[in-house]
Amino acid sequence: MLLSGAATVWPLAARAQQPAVPVIGLVCGRSANDSAWIVAAFHRGLNERGLVEKQNVVIEYRWAEYRWERLDELIMDLVRRPVTAIAALSGSPTAIAAKAATQTIPIVFANGSDPVDLGLVTSLSRPDGNITGVSFLATGTATKRFELLRELAPKATTIALLVNPNTPPSVSERTDIQAVARAAGQKIEVYNATRNGDIDRAFATIAQRRLGALFVTADPFSFAQRDRLVALAARHAIPTIYWAREFAEGGGLISYGASQKDAFYQAGVYI
Repeated sequence: MLLSGAATVWPLAARAQQPAVPVIGLVCGRSANDSAWIVAAFHRGLNERGLVEKQNVVIEYRWAEYRWERLDELIMDLVRRPVTAIAALSGSPTAIAAKAATQTIPIVFANGSDPVDLGLVTSLSRPDGNITGVSFLATGTATKRFELLRELAPKATTIALLVNPNTPPSVSERTDIQAVARAAGQKIEVYNATRNGDIDRAFATIAQRRLGALFVTADPFSFAQRDRLVALAARHAIPTIYWAREFAEGGGLISYGASQKDAFYQAGVYI
């Protein structure tokens, strides 16, 4: 789902301060090593609108390395430069920090949370202010994914939840699923994963306990580790549902959600 209209309310003062060659500040909650695909998709959107890095646009990259507490500092560095626009990509904390940092520099976000619930925009059709973007609404589909997983594995007495306690969307999904599970009388077990070793240990325990299915919550870390998740789920024969199309394209059993590559491409178009 796309948000549009913010360009009509960008302040004239912000335009007057723009350098001759536009400078885009790209801020991402992930690391540079696992974000090449994001950059490629973003560049595709820019190129389609005639912007080519090192030819007619400069891009300043800032990576939080999954340390969300660094976002304020990284974004304020770009604001002080100042940049022409900010692309706040991957993770709702990135977009929230960008909005808090400036009310004049145009911001384009791309993440999986509901931007209205987060307070980023006033509505999907008229975002207002200096911010607009793309949401693949991963957190908004959590209960539907859980319903689909229960239909997929109807004999699963207990369903495992893979959660990153350091990521707000993942924690939000955990809360939603726990409420739905209680109402349905479905047993669940929560497994936290913030690093590679956590994923391996979680699958070992899930397999040992013979849990009937696995629900992977929306989280940049889980997406970065999608190949590992898909491989482990196949090795242990655990029916698993994922939140983005790329998981299924990479061999995962089933996903219910949009393509992240398309979202980051659209962010480039919006910039």
